[in-house]
Amino acid sequence: MKRFTAWRRRPWAGYAVVLAALAAIAGVLTGFSPQTDRAEATNQTTQAAADLKNGQQLFNKNCASCHGLNAEGTKDAKGNPLAPSLLGVGAASVDFQVATGRMPAMNPGAQMPRKKPIPDFDTTIKTDYHDEKQRAAAEKQKAQAEKNLEDLRAYIQSLGGGPPVPTKEQVGDPHKGDAALGGKLFRTNCAQCHNFTGQGGALTGGKYAPPLSGDDVTPTQIYEAMLTGPQAMPVFNDTTLTEKDKQAIIAYIVQSREEPNPGGNGLGRIGPVSEGLAGWLIGIGMLVLAAMWITAKKPKKLKKS
Repeated sequence: MKRFTAWRRRPWAGYAVVLAALAAIAGVLTGFSPQTDRAEATNQTTQAAADLKNGQQLFNKNCASCHGLNAEGTKDAKGNPLAPSLLGVGAASVDFQVATGRMPAMNPGAQMPRKKPIPDFDTTIKTDYHDEKQRAAAEKQKAQAEKNLEDLRAYIQSLGGGPPVPTKEQVGDPHKGDAALGGKLFRTNCAQCHNFTGQGGALTGGKYAPPLSGDDVTPTQIYEAMLTGPQAMPVFNDTTLTEKDKQAIIAYIVQSREEPNPGGNGLGRIGPVSEGLAGWLIGIGMLVLAAMWITAKKPKKLKKS
């Protein structure tokens, strides 16, 4: 007892008691803490690794032949680039190129055209079948394509970062955006190539600005194009066009292509050029033909005389 009393009076005895109490509490809490959180974290880590592996396999199957096994890009014998490096391009660039069918490229040329995505990444599959089995099979195929595209994006993102896929909040609702501001920004930054109504146009070197008037051009793809600058398009990052500016441009594009054509045929919506041409060839042309037909017929009385 005297030894315990003497030990208790030592200056460090209080610290030792506090540390012992903390260790005991930590042991109790560890014993009673749920194991589900650890299991969930382990499962998430395992699933993430499996997704990256699937993305790498999809890359090796569909992309590595041009972009290299390490996505470093490839060059010809003269050192000219055949396919660019994908290090640092980001998930947004992959989503834009693959979801629009531009990649993988079947026939490389001056510019990759938009086409139907390959089956591994075709998220545009129709699922509105009346037959239940067909609908279930289509939904399963579409879900797998969406997962494949997500895994490929994650794999490329893991190689060197870059712009991620924009969220729904970033893209915004195009029907609620400031279309008036978007029209001004579009005419300033985009109309030189895409035409002021988004009908597209020819560029130099066999390149062209694709049309934005189709319903298959989604708001997310428009945002990704501004964010990454695919092919001949410049990059409009947040220092050039803010997130609000991008939302306004998307609102202008979507709302303008949904407007009806009061005259019936929009004639490409390229303004007085097509309208004037139609007026001359059709309108005045028909008047000239009518005048020729009228003057060609002579009255019967004049023929007898």
